[in-house]
Amino acid sequence: MTQTALIIGATGGIGRALADALEARGAHERVVRLSRRSDPAVDVCDEASIARAAEWLAEERAALRLVIDATGFLHDERFRPERALAGIDPDHMAKAFAINATGPALLMKHVLPLLPREGRSVFATLSARVGSIGDNRLGGWHAYRASKAALNQLVRGAAIELGRKRGEAVCVALHPGTVDTPLSQPFARSGLAVRSPDVAAKEILAVIDALTPGDSGGFFDHKGERVAY
Repeated sequence: MTQTALIIGATGGIGRALADALEARGAHERVVRLSRRSDPAVDVCDEASIARAAEWLAEERAALRLVIDATGFLHDERFRPERALAGIDPDHMAKAFAINATGPALLMKHVLPLLPREGRSVFATLSARVGSIGDNRLGGWHAYRASKAALNQLVRGAAIELGRKRGEAVCVALHPGTVDTPLSQPFARSGLAVRSPDVAAKEILAVIDALTPGDSGGFFDHKGERVAY
């Protein structure tokens, strides 16, 4: 089977940089880039598209040694992060949960069974420090915070289940820090350490390289330090 790295959300700033960095490394025989514009296309809000992609990967006999979910939603033309409870909108909340929590959960549902039963493999999804309940001292950003907190819980539960059949597999949530992408640009305050997607990708891959099965279910930042759930 072809030793494969899979990037989901590969047309975004971080996803593209991750795929490019993996190809430059040459550690995997194949780097697969999936997104809403790929073939097969993957939309995390459409479970059928995820299932079709999983079937395609199985047919391709891809040994998935690394899977990175680089999808996510913070804002768009209609919705911006809420400053206070008064700004909560149910449609905004539903969209944030659909993309940031339910979508990755569906990816885990269909992709984790494709990880090899023997040998090391990693599934990593991009979370956010503001999704940490223990680290929340500012409030606000309710839809984003809550959806990422839900993602962290889903990762924890998936890791427990994954470990029962794949003892060397790792399933984690990663905080990439503030990266110069359209997602974070409107909110990159002066004083924050804003990095390019290329630098962020190298940091993320370095963290992934150091993970062990004992780290599965954890939440780590781009320096490899644990973040409170």
